[in-house]
Amino acid sequence: MKLAIFTESLPPNTDGVVKTLSRLADSLLDEHIDFKFFSPVKPESGYAWADRVKKVGSVPLFLYKDYKLSLPYFSGIDVDLDAMRPDLVHICTPSLLGLFGMDYARKNSIPIVSSYHTNFVDYFSYFGLDGLEASGWNYLKWFHNRCERTYVPSPSVISELQQKGIRDMELWQRGIELERFNPAKRSRQLRESIGADAKPVLLFVGRLINHKDLEDLVEAHTILENRYDYKLVIVGDGPMKAELIEKLPEAHFTGYQYGEDLARWYASADIFVFPSTTETFGNVILEAFASGLPAIGVAKGGVADIINHGVDGYIAEPKNPADFAAKIALLLDNPDYRVLMGVQARVTAKNYCWNTINGKLIKSYERVIENYYNKKYHLAS
Repeated sequence: MKLAIFTESLPPNTDGVVKTLSRLADSLLDEHIDFKFFSPVKPESGYAWADRVKKVGSVPLFLYKDYKLSLPYFSGIDVDLDAMRPDLVHICTPSLLGLFGMDYARKNSIPIVSSYHTNFVDYFSYFGLDGLEASGWNYLKWFHNRCERTYVPSPSVISELQQKGIRDMELWQRGIELERFNPAKRSRQLRESIGADAKPVLLFVGRLINHKDLEDLVEAHTILENRYDYKLVIVGDGPMKAELIEKLPEAHFTGYQYGEDLARWYASADIFVFPSTTETFGNVILEAFASGLPAIGVAKGGVADIINHGVDGYIAEPKNPADFAAKIALLLDNPDYRVLMGVQARVTAKNYCWNTINGKLIKSYERVIENYYNKKYHLAS
């Protein structure tokens, strides 16, 4: 099987899409499957699959300078695709790059699959573009329904997309590296360095952007700060950082963290707090769970499919800072129960094995190819 994958995001970017596709690449290498990425971003040579990336011309994305928007029609991609002769095209973003991959596949009678990673339309309201939501969903419906299959990371998002008229979906969840994210990496020295040796640490990890609903976290902190003695740690960076530093003067901001440093921050915290309503899955929840942290999330998007309410965390009402604060307070008031929930969180994380998850995806690829050519043969005859 030869696989062409079109994506706007690869390392050195650090979002959930990058983590997902990096682990997919590892799985494809393990299974000796030929593949090539087409992307405006090319990882460093330290990645075993770095030579399998065709870098596409691009311009900076106007909303986020760290991200790029591909210009595939000026990048000579056809030559690489013609030489490769892929059996399947996998499109990860409904962008110009995705449209190019779709057009090439349709012209050359190659089956197409897509994956749904980001709730782009949900972001519109955060930029004052509410009036474009209907058009956005119409475009996504048109785009994904031209594919043989759309892979979606959580049952909740499948239900939402079905209501929007998107068909032929299949679950492709996310996994976690249990050896990397581990409670054993808890560091008393790290906690002492931020003045939290004897107080609980609340941790947020993610991009500091408005559609992570960080204003709700600020308001929840305002409700709690005079009642409880804790330390809030914010791991990440983004356009909201300066504003958050001003509104959360007592919080500790680490900037972006990677690898072992990130794992230590997770393991050294006590409660993971994540108010985002726009997640299709919530990789950071699994990272927190694997590190032995109970999580507070909200009942919208993929996060609610991971957290078992009252078992390994709590689910608050979306966009309700008072309820979010109340759920945090439950764990601040009950340190013993907080520890038990953290133990159960680690158990939950063990259910998300990358080898199993990506093994199912590869089997699905094979079925899509077989069904496509069987259908084509029957139509021809």
